[in-house]
Amino acid sequence: MEVKRNRFIYSIFVLAVILLGLGSRMNAFFLPRWVNLYAGDVLWALMIFLITGVLFNKKSTYEIAGIAISYAYLTEISQLYQAPWINTLRKTVIGGLVLGFGFLWSDLLAYTIGVAIGVLLEKFILLKYKKL
Repeated sequence: MEVKRNRFIYSIFVLAVILLGLGSRMNAFFLPRWVNLYAGDVLWALMIFLITGVLFNKKSTYEIAGIAISYAYLTEISQLYQAPWINTLRKTVIGGLVLGFGFLWSDLLAYTIGVAIGVLLEKFILLKYKKL
């Protein structure tokens, strides 16, 4: 099956996921604790999947998933490195969002779930209709 993602639609989905992620942080006190702990990581991985789809709009869904999960896992593993220069970057808003702060095994599971949601979203909704 030939894949050709609509970059505009995917960009809209990226924006929606970012807004959901920020909303989950701003309304943390209204949400259950487990949602507060994992929603951001799941949504971050979903966003990485969608951005990868925008960048490589002709690759297969599973290639996109592989790239996205590899990036997410490598980012998490990089958090084991705690040199002063990278910790200074992590203290900035962008640095914290991109690099994270500390390694957690649970984050790897959350990233896997986020990318899996991206695969399901793409397979059953986004690529179902050729115009999207």
